[in-house]
Amino acid sequence: MIQVKKLWKRFGHREAVRGISFEVKPGEVLGFLGPNGAGKSTTMRMITGFLTPTAGTVVVDGFDVAVAPVKARQRLGYLPENAPVYGDMSVLNFLRFIAEMRGFSGAARDTRAEAAVQKCFLDTVRHQTIDTLSRGYRQRVCFAQAILHDPPALIMDEPTEGLDPNQKHVVRDMIRQMGSQKVIILSTHILEEVEAICSRVIIISNGVLVADSTPAELKRRSPTGRLDDVFRQLTVTDDVSDLTRKEVA
Repeated sequence: MIQVKKLWKRFGHREAVRGISFEVKPGEVLGFLGPNGAGKSTTMRMITGFLTPTAGTVVVDGFDVAVAPVKARQRLGYLPENAPVYGDMSVLNFLRFIAEMRGFSGAARDTRAEAAVQKCFLDTVRHQTIDTLSRGYRQRVCFAQAILHDPPALIMDEPTEGLDPNQKHVVRDMIRQMGSQKVIILSTHILEEVEAICSRVIIISNGVLVADSTPAELKRRSPTGRLDDVFRQLTVTDDVSDLTRKEVA
């Protein structure tokens, strides 16, 4: 379980995240939505321990990220947007390296790397250097490093960004399969993706949580029954509305 309680983050005088609270349980795939600058990535970085909150707490599987950061991170798999990889390494050697960084050695290291190759459908490219892979395969490698240690929770930032429709289908299937057993938080701008794989949606705007519901329940809030219309209703700010009116005029 991931518990976020009264989370705040200030950068100077700017409040990027303002008092956000929510819980995510195993078996839930949570779509984490918001317009650019809403505080999504900042929140996810605080959950994963890459940013220190100004106030509030994050607990991962019983471990407070601020009090026991190593224990908490051991229970997390993190797929950031544009995840870094070593391009001159082969897929298999890179995953073996990640396994070693996670504390595995010998046969356990090789077993973990092999399991990640199989789960992410990387068998045909296991000996290729990462620099020679297509965007879709590189994303699968990044996904593989995030799940290699079989964490109970996965945090993913724009996991299908830049992929073609076939590649998106593969990644979404992987997320769906793992979502039945793990806690998954998925940040995306693709609302079609939310409807396809998320069992629950949180929307934030200007650093504040403005919705927490299922995709179906959110769609019922709109006369059109469209998720994008509800998203706009909840997140369009005055400056965006003014700009839209000027463009129409």
